[in-house]
Amino acid sequence: MTDIIKSLVPEANPNIPRLRSGDTVRVHARIVEGNRERIQVFQGIVIRNINRGVSSSFTVRRIASNGIGVERTFLRLSPRIEKVEVLRHSKVRRARLYFLRTTRGKAARLREVRMENQ
Repeated sequence: MTDIIKSLVPEANPNIPRLRSGDTVRVHARIVEGNRERIQVFQGIVIRNINRGVSSSFTVRRIASNGIGVERTFLRLSPRIEKVEVLRHSKVRRARLYFLRTTRGKAARLREVRMENQ
């Protein structure tokens, strides 16, 4: 019985590195428009990680034009994610960065942590 269950679980996407809250990432997602397919890049800060096995996901927030915040949730095991690039790591003291929703400008900055051995 467990072999059947294991066969239904999708394989982990090797193009998604380990993500933490506060990381600035660039997500390359496949978008289907009619019969055409293209890659759309979404760059922002990871504000939430949810680890639930097959339902694992992460939420990325960015500030669009006119200061409007846009959040997008990606499934970790989705075949629609082409790759995820980690641009920088930030030092944060909490797992969910929902306070970034109410901050603007310089108040929304996070302190960068330099990773020497990566």
